Amino acid sequence: MNEIDFLPEWYKSGRRRKFRYSTQYIALACMFSVMMVWIFVSLNSISTATAKLAKMASDRSDVQNASKQFTKIKNELTELQKKAHIIGQINSKIDVANVLAEMSFLIGENIVLDKVELIAEKFKDRQPSKTDSGSVVRVVGSELDKRSAAGGPLGNVRFKVVMNGIAADSSDLAALVRKLEDSPYFCLVYPSICRNRTLQIPANSTNSAEDFQVSEFEISCYLANYRQEKL
Repeated sequence: MNEIDFLPEWYKSGRRRKFRYSTQYIALACMFSVMMVWIFVSLNSISTATAKLAKMASDRSDVQNASKQFTKIKNELTELQKKAHIIGQINSKIDVANVLAEMSFLIGENIVLDKVELIAEKFKDRQPSKTDSGSVVRVVGSELDKRSAAGGPLGNVRFKVVMNGIAADSSDLAALVRKLEDSPYFCLVYPSICRNRTLQIPANSTNSAEDFQVSEFEISCYLANYRQEKL
């Protein structure tokens, strides 16, 4: 039995064409959706990457600032260490007030000092020294300042004390030498000059002068703020 198709050919062609159009529209819609999703994901990734780059740039700036601060602090520390080393080299390691107080305590009323000098001396070779701890005061206007200003010895030094004056009697001078030897502030005490001298002192009621015999002296010693050790 034969089937008879009464639909015209143009109708069939139209339906096939509509079907192809519908398929193409669906495919285009799917492609558009996929593209939109891809664009959204890409934009999200770009936004995330941009935020990360901005954060990295900020972190890099912070690191650079921290590096500059570290370099600055390191340079300041180096300068302070240099200054501390220089201060340590020119440090007198003596308490002048205590030394003068000890001298005032030891010197009796029959002795008058004309001059007191503190002279810094380098230790001899093969005789290293180690200073004891103590207060540190520098004498303004002393021989120490003059020698330092003129390029005197720096570092570990010992101080020689030179006292010039007059004593009423040689026994007063001997007593002073003994006191200096017994004092914990001084060591290596020896008188370098000792001679008689005549002083003329005006009388109270007349213009005549009286002659007095005194002992002129010079005593040299060292501050006992160090100790020497044998190699």
